[in-house]
Amino acid sequence: MTQKLACVVERVIPHGDGVYSAVLRPERPLPRFRAGQFLHLAIDPYDPAGFWPESRVFSIASAPFERDRVRITYAVHGPFTTRMAATVVEGGSVWIKLPYGDFVIDARTDVALFAGGTGVTAFTAFLAALPAETTRAVVLAYGARSPRLLIYRDLVEQCRARVHALRVMYFVERGADAQPDARPGRVSVNEVWPALRAPDETHFYIAGPPDMIAAIGTDLRHRRVAAEMIHVDAWE
Repeated sequence: MTQKLACVVERVIPHGDGVYSAVLRPERPLPRFRAGQFLHLAIDPYDPAGFWPESRVFSIASAPFERDRVRITYAVHGPFTTRMAATVVEGGSVWIKLPYGDFVIDARTDVALFAGGTGVTAFTAFLAALPAETTRAVVLAYGARSPRLLIYRDLVEQCRARVHALRVMYFVERGADAQPDARPGRVSVNEVWPALRAPDETHFYIAGPPDMIAAIGTDLRHRRVAAEMIHVDAWE
C-alpha cells in the first residue's frame, strides 16, 4: 500500500559536478518497502484534497529497516532537478509517495550488479541489508565519472568487510590514477565476466545512464545471456 508523506529535509550533501544526496525525515515511519524500490518526490506543496503535484522518481537509497529516515541521490540534468538543487534545502519540506517498483534483487541466485553514477542507489538498500552469511556470489561493478563521485564507496566497503561473498570492482572515467583500486573507463562486462562463478546461472541487474544500460545489455545478449536473466532499472 503506497502512502503520501510530508518530509523535512534534514540534510543536503553536495558531492560536486551537480550531484547531491538528501536525507529526509518523514512525518511518520515509512511504509514497509523492499530493497530496489523507488519513491516519487514532489517539491511543491501537496493538498490531500487536490491532485498530486509534479514529481520525479528516485531510488530509495536507504535500507528497508531505516524507516525514520529516507535518503535519495540525484544528478542535476533537467528542469525538475535544477529546481531541486535550488529549493531542496536543509530545514525545508518536500512530499514523497512510496513504495513503487519491482526492481528487486533475488539473493537466492548468484547476481552481478552493474551500477553507473547515481544508479548505484538502486543497489545500496540491498547491500546494506545483505546478510553476512550469504553464500550466493554477489559481484558489484560500480562506476562514476571521477573518484569523488563514487559516493557510496564507504557503504560498499562496509558491506564488503562484512559479507565474504561480495566482490567489488570500481571504474572511473577520469582520474583513475587517484583511485589505485579503480579500473579506468566505464563499467565493463568484459572486466566482470571472469569474476563470475557461474555465468550461466547468474542474474544480471543494470542501473545507470541510458547509454550504459544499452551497452551492457547488448554485451550480455552477445554472450547469449537469456533475456529473463537480465533486469534493468529503466524508470528514467
